[in-house]
Parts: sequence; structure tokens; C-alpha cells
Amino acid sequence: MPGTSAHPLAPYGWDERTAEAFTPHERRGLTPARVVRVDRGRCDAVTADGPVRADTAPVAGPDPAQAVCTGDWAALGPGPGPLPEVRALLPRRTAFVRSTSSKRSEAQVLAANVDHAVVAVSLAVPPDLGRLERFLALAWESGARPLVVLTKTDLAPDAAHAVADAEAVAPGVTVLAVSAVTGEGLDVLAAVLAGGTAVVLGQSGAGKSTLVNALVGQEVLTVAETRARDGKGRHTTTTRELFALPGGGVLIDTPGLRGVGLWDAEEGLGRTFADVEELARDCRFHDCAHSVEPGCAVLAAVDDGTLPERRLESYRKLLRENRYLAARADARLRAELRRDWKQKQALGRHMMERKRGPRR
Repeated sequence: MPGTSAHPLAPYGWDERTAEAFTPHERRGLTPARVVRVDRGRCDAVTADGPVRADTAPVAGPDPAQAVCTGDWAALGPGPGPLPEVRALLPRRTAFVRSTSSKRSEAQVLAANVDHAVVAVSLAVPPDLGRLERFLALAWESGARPLVVLTKTDLAPDAAHAVADAEAVAPGVTVLAVSAVTGEGLDVLAAVLAGGTAVVLGQSGAGKSTLVNALVGQEVLTVAETRARDGKGRHTTTTRELFALPGGGVLIDTPGLRGVGLWDAEEGLGRTFADVEELARDCRFHDCAHSVEPGCAVLAAVDDGTLPERRLESYRKLLRENRYLAARADARLRAELRRDWKQKQALGRHMMERKRGPRR
């Protein structure tokens, strides 16, 4: 196999680690490919000989998290029909995963083998900091490096203030302000993304498609107007698609995400709320819930204005949600929560009986 720098797939992220992981499949005579788009049991992929359409059925299984996803590295072989088929997927280095809206609480992989998770936030309306924290938790959990991009700075009366607010809820994360209309910040963003794989995430109306068009250098995505009253837009992107960047690297666009459910994001929450967890180390009790406990350093920080109460509430909310979803997927933890709930019910009944006094 050619050296990694000279390999035809190098512009799509092929490197020494990918080549090493593909070695067993090379011995079987299979063809390496990067998945560009997935649609109804088939995928578009790019190979050393150019783009191909392939059948994904051979690797389909009961676990949605193992399904072929945009950004995957695949091993292709001849199929029974006219199309080649995906015989295997290389191990994913990173994966951006959210919980689905189904009652089965399944995981959905939005993008694979990503180096940068670009969280796009529109400045056409006041940013939702709680939603930004949610995206950041999933981005950190994916293994990729989060990057907050504040779009539509040309429509923002005070972009500098918005940058400061975003930096306050994104410790350790770079925050960039850009405008696809004026070109502000696009050169810096392109330089950051060069040479790697990035995925763009955000709500409808966040300006993702416009941003992708500006970075790719051509109109590869349709753009729709957003509603003036709330800045929300229609879903102009309906699937996840990978594009090569002119300055090197690739970019994965995603549909606007209305629901962003956490999925086993405990570590990601710890990184997102690093300031809260740093304060918690000084709490009197190691299992402090930061609600009414004496000697709580987190509550003290809220009282003196060091930590915004909104941020603490967001931290509590996301922790509860993550634990609840984990319980739905983990029978053991679910049983523990059920026992804990029964104990609280019993304690509540006991306190009510004491309050009423002895029965006559």
C-alpha cells in the first residue's frame, strides 16, 4: 500500500494509524474507503479510484451504534449485485453519540473519526447557554476537541459580550466569532480545521450550511432563511455529509438538531463543568449534592457571585438526565434507583405519620 502522505485518500484523513488498522483487510483483497454519506441501507464513499456507491447491509446489526456512519473508514468488497458492499468497519477513534428520541433509549452515532466538534451558535438571537453546555458535554464525550463557533456576527449588536458569555460556559474550549457574510474569522477557523476531520453541529438556523459553503468555497448546501422572531430555520440539511476542504481536511455537515439527548456522557459533563467540579473538591462532604449541605463550596460560590446560579442548575439538570438515561440502559443501576426511590417513599410516609401523631 502506498505511503500515507502519497496515498490518494490522504486528503480524506488517511494516515499511518488508518493504514495499520486496514492491514488485515488489505490481505483479504478489500478496498479502503471513507464513508461520505449514508442513506437507506446504502452509502456513498470515496476510494483511491474515486467515489462509489456501496451496500451497507452486510455490516448491519441490531445495535444502531454499530451502523455505518458518515466519517467511518470501511473495507469494501464485491457484492452479489452490481454494487460493492461494506464488509467491515475500522475501529472508530472517536464517535459523536446522542440518545435517540425512541422509548428504547438507543444510541445514535452522528459522525465518526472526528478530530474537531464544531458547535455552531447563531448570534442573530440571544444564545441559549444551556443548550451550548449540552452540545459541549456530548462533544467532549466523543473524544473530539470541541470548538465553539459563534456565527452571524454581522447581525450581533455586541459580539464581544457573546464571546465572553460563551467562554464562561466553555472552560478550556476555543471560541471563535465568524461571519460568512463579511468573512470575519473564517481564515482562522479554516486554519484550525485544516488537516483533520471536523463535524459541524447546532440547531436549525445556526448558520451551519452557510458556514460549510464558505469553508468549502462553493455552494454545496442549500440555505434557507431563518425566522426573525426566534432565529430558527428549516432543516435544509437532511442527512450527514462529508466534504473535502480546499485548505486540507474534511468537514461533516449535520441536520439541525432539535433534540440533543445525552448518552453516557459523565466524562463529558465533567469536562464541560470543570469549574463546578473544581469547586466541589472543597466541599465538606465528598458526596455533596450541592443543594442544602453545610460546608458546600459550590453553593458558597453561587452566594458570592463567583458561580452563576443558572450554571449550577444546568449542571444538576444534565447530571440527572444522564443518570436517568444510563439507568434505562443499565438494569443494575435501574434497580439501585428503584430501591433508592422506595426508601425515600418509606421515609416520606414515616415523616407524615410522625407529623399526624399516633393513631387512635
